Amino acid sequence: MTDLPVRIRPEIAALPAYTQGKQAGAEAFKLSSNENPFAPLPSVVAAVQAAIAVNRYPDASSPRLRARLAERFGVGDDAVHIAAGSVSILFQLAQATSGPGDEILFSWRSFEAYPSLATVAGATAVTVANDAAGGHDLDAMAAAVTERTRMIIVCSPNNPTGPVVTQADFDAFLGRVPNDVLVILDEAYAEFVTDPDAVAGADVIAAGHANVVVLRTFSKAYGLAGLRVGYAVGDPRILAAARSTGIPLSVTVAAEEAALASLDAEEELLERVRTLAAHRDDLAARLRATGWDVPEAQGNFVWLPAGARALEVAAAFEEAGLIVRPFAGDGVRISIGEHEAIEPIVRVAASVAPRP
Repeated sequence: MTDLPVRIRPEIAALPAYTQGKQAGAEAFKLSSNENPFAPLPSVVAAVQAAIAVNRYPDASSPRLRARLAERFGVGDDAVHIAAGSVSILFQLAQATSGPGDEILFSWRSFEAYPSLATVAGATAVTVANDAAGGHDLDAMAAAVTERTRMIIVCSPNNPTGPVVTQADFDAFLGRVPNDVLVILDEAYAEFVTDPDAVAGADVIAAGHANVVVLRTFSKAYGLAGLRVGYAVGDPRILAAARSTGIPLSVTVAAEEAALASLDAEEELLERVRTLAAHRDDLAARLRATGWDVPEAQGNFVWLPAGARALEVAAAFEEAGLIVRPFAGDGVRISIGEHEAIEPIVRVAASVAPRP
């Protein structure tokens, strides 16, 4: 871009803006953004409605929520950091650890914000191809670590493909990573996991790995995507550095109150999660029966490895009133939404399934 009125960093000028899942019309199912289809619980709505003192700034540290989460993970309050979504913490950690000449390492394809956060920090994104099952090739990732590596991101379950990293594989991977390299375990979809062998962030924290930060969010399982609240658990010194790079006062009072109310109503919310996970497993099995090689699905979505046909396949779904998320050249992600969408999803998937 050469017609800018001021001097913009060239890599930022060339950086595409984040593209969210396409919005859906009134008659369509929105299955493009991994949102929770259930309406907020009345108790959560009441908590938000009570947070009416919007003329006052929130407490920047979200102390009540930090305390609740610290108790859950068995850590001190200073080992928890609250921010406006876990993605904002990813950007903070990238800026705190990495700059020009440094490398940020992650599997690909994975969360589409990862390349951007490296660019914004001025660092170099280093990608390692997913394995044949759509998951992380941790051996290849460990081999890709260099003296310039400052941050590694492991997404489990992997968005958008779905597989988890096992606890055994993650532990072995940590043994191959230098202790001064930050390893982020991005667990945005952890509550949907049913694989007993999957890595568990709480266990990683309990094991005392000082260079690991675990990320979680209230957007997915708790249905608070519109309020933007996520958190990190890790060494207080790392989180303090991240906090110093963040925009202050970004977590609203309403967001903190909604998160606290969600924790109070957690069992009811997690019952919804179990329902969505059952629908996910049912849909994945039915899609495989139509001819799609659907990988292990452990988030609130399934993946169709459509390759070069990704845009064509997504267009077929859209024509049927099903708004899904295409990733050009790779595949199509379908969020688990309303149960009424399952049958039309299967019908469309069968009509565009790969042919032998």
